[in-house]
Amino acid sequence: TRDPFLLMGRKSNPNFKLADLMSAKLATVSEVPTPWLCLQHDLRLAGLDPDKVVRVTGQTMAENVAALKAGTVDVIQVFEPFPSLLLAEGAAHIWFEQAQRGYTSYTCFYARRGTLTARRDELKRMVRAIDKTEKWVAAASGKEIAGTIQRYFTDLPPAILEAACTRY
Repeated sequence: TRDPFLLMGRKSNPNFKLADLMSAKLATVSEVPTPWLCLQHDLRLAGLDPDKVVRVTGQTMAENVAALKAGTVDVIQVFEPFPSLLLAEGAAHIWFEQAQRGYTSYTCFYARRGTLTARRDELKRMVRAIDKTEKWVAAASGKEIAGTIQRYFTDLPPAILEAACTRY
């Protein structure tokens, strides 16, 4: 129930304030709308106009990472494993963890009543499996989680996956 996106900048900014985005070139997430919607809300709550942010749109997170490294943008909005990869390379700094905004639900499940009735038993099993998994994740270390899912992320070094799971 936390926003998993981070703002990563080329230069260190340990005293980051949302107002800093007003003088930076920001590349936002294009794959899904929610991260930018949430960040816009946070900007408005801080008394800032999101329309005045110089924003790069339409690029994937991977393309935005490349743009940050090339120096064509100042800050990018990404989620794991991109922050851990950038930190390991010394190529970026965390400016803001959007999780600080408080509870934010990005995902929900819904179904028609007929489906709920017709598939009641299997949907109950699915909900119980999700509940069990969420409880395990909450109690597990980043290393344990990474070890469990490593086979799905063979392109990531184990240390990066562990760092991503620990932060996430």
